[in-house]
Amino acid sequence: MQIEIKKYILQLAHTFTISRESHDTQDTMIVGLSLNGKTGYGEATSNPYYNSTVESMTAEIEAVRDSIEAYDFDNPENFYKHLESLGLQNFTLCALDLAANDLYGKLQGKPLYEIWGTNTSYYPTTNYTIGIDTIEKMVEKLKEKPWPLYKIKLGTKDDVAIVRELRKHTDSIFRIDANCAWTAEETIKNAPFLKDLGVEFLEQPLKAENWEGMKKVKESCVLPVIADESCIVESDVEKCGPYFDGINIKLTKCGGLTPARRMIAKGKELGLKIMVGCMTESTVGISAIAQLLPQLDFVDMDGAMLLKGDIATGVTILNDGKVIFPKLPGSGIALL
Repeated sequence: MQIEIKKYILQLAHTFTISRESHDTQDTMIVGLSLNGKTGYGEATSNPYYNSTVESMTAEIEAVRDSIEAYDFDNPENFYKHLESLGLQNFTLCALDLAANDLYGKLQGKPLYEIWGTNTSYYPTTNYTIGIDTIEKMVEKLKEKPWPLYKIKLGTKDDVAIVRELRKHTDSIFRIDANCAWTAEETIKNAPFLKDLGVEFLEQPLKAENWEGMKKVKESCVLPVIADESCIVESDVEKCGPYFDGINIKLTKCGGLTPARRMIAKGKELGLKIMVGCMTESTVGISAIAQLLPQLDFVDMDGAMLLKGDIATGVTILNDGKVIFPKLPGSGIALL
């Protein structure tokens, strides 16, 4: 098996702001794994919040390149165990695991969702994200992209006012992501107003470790609450069970499709709603997420839609939210 690593700087269509950061570009690492004339692709973006850069991920892979290339690849699950034994960080694991799954599907000649025994007759619609900005610019972004479902990033002093103004311009469903910026009291206070404004659920309103605050929210909040920063890896799913109504799984954070599938199974066992979210990433990462769609209640896979230009072909999301799955097997990815 041969490894190829490429770094890309993705240009965003708009400055993207959440409660803790803003950026106009996104560094990302694409890994290619090749075997028997087929190449599978995986992606992991850099993320300062999690101390992950393309350079650090590349260095990790280069340090174990010989071990990976000498591995007798049979399936992604066994390969993942090998990768874990090498002590790689989750973002690096994700890129390699996504590439391994794409490669496996291409070697089998089938899309991953079919290999996993699911079909695409039903799948949730992705939301489209509106980052924090002035109210005027947030309205402008909303009008620029008519969509049936919006995720609104909040974490300002005027959060309810922002949603109230956005509601004047669309009848679409809203989801709110405060990215850990609220207190329990703010969450409980804001929720009734937001519910009246057509908000479906709140995502990670409190800091990740504020379990006491989440206990209060769970008892008193009139809207469902989905864990994000509180649910990073497999062991977090059970921890989140008593405090949240659902979990948002990020492939980069948990280490790829292989652990994500186990997290989905555990979450369903606990009666949690299951969402998979994305980073601001290319179609490489988004196409991997799309393979999980039949297993999900909610999805946030708009990362490539936020870019000025893409670096790959794969899954296509149409303007009505419909997903077109490629004829190419695996995750269906080809680099441009």
